[in-house]
Amino acid sequence: MRNGILHTTYSIVARDPETGDFGAAVQTHQMCVGPHVLWLDAGVGAVATQSLTNLHFGPIGLSMLREGVPADRVIAALSASDKDADLRQMAVVDRNGISSAWTGKRCIASAGHHIGEGYSVQANLMAKGTVVAAMSQAYESAQGDLAQRMLAALEAAQSEGGDLRGMQSAALKVVPGNVQISGMRAVEVIYDLRVDEHAAPLEELERLVRLSRAGNLSEEGTRQVAGGAVASGLKLWEQARQLAPELEELPFWQGLTLADDGGDAAGGAAILKFMLDQDPRREFWLDLISRVEKSGLLERKGAAEELLAALQA
Repeated sequence: MRNGILHTTYSIVARDPETGDFGAAVQTHQMCVGPHVLWLDAGVGAVATQSLTNLHFGPIGLSMLREGVPADRVIAALSASDKDADLRQMAVVDRNGISSAWTGKRCIASAGHHIGEGYSVQANLMAKGTVVAAMSQAYESAQGDLAQRMLAALEAAQSEGGDLRGMQSAALKVVPGNVQISGMRAVEVIYDLRVDEHAAPLEELERLVRLSRAGNLSEEGTRQVAGGAVASGLKLWEQARQLAPELEELPFWQGLTLADDGGDAAGGAAILKFMLDQDPRREFWLDLISRVEKSGLLERKGAAEELLAALQA
């Protein structure tokens, strides 16, 4: 066998024209596809390397993008550097939203790619030759954030038969167009999700995207409440809870934050009450409020006691 890891698969790399965020997503019939195929860096770009995967293409491609080398020249350089380029498939999107791709003439059929405005979709060892076109159409017509639109492309590939062998693992990653500073930390990843082995990896990946999106909404709501924009923060919190009602952590920390940073124990108790009434571990969550207060994590003295009192009212 030629040098490389045989990740025969379908994938997408993209840059969101509105936010500048970079994303990439992939599915294959092998375990743990994400670390091998997807390479992204905030403020830099995205690379996918697959087929008989050359793992050097990921870090080298990102290094070139950091130096300002455009996507088409990255592809040209990588393909020219590899004696087995005819067996490789890769795609790149740069900080200007320019995308480029390569499908070696000896990639296992059906293989091909499509370069669109700000994105590229690519596939090999597909059941049908219609997969790439279906991915492109789905991505361009999909609604939602970048993660949701990339998921639509993967699902369209599978609806056309996808990988001839079936499904096993999937991954999706989104990074900011520029490194963002939130509070005391740098935000360099928005989504970083992997389904390493699953009978229905796309369904599981979709679930993880939904839960992660809820977490992102809740975090943004927390930042707004802490910054004094309580009304808008409460709306984001509600959206997060509706999106992922199974995540008990969301209402717990929202209620605690509103009692602390927002100075509204009654409002915090109202958020917590529905979750506590549904959860058989009610006493655990009440005890956790006291433990958090004892750890010194709360800014406002008496916030925990007020919240517990409001919950008993």
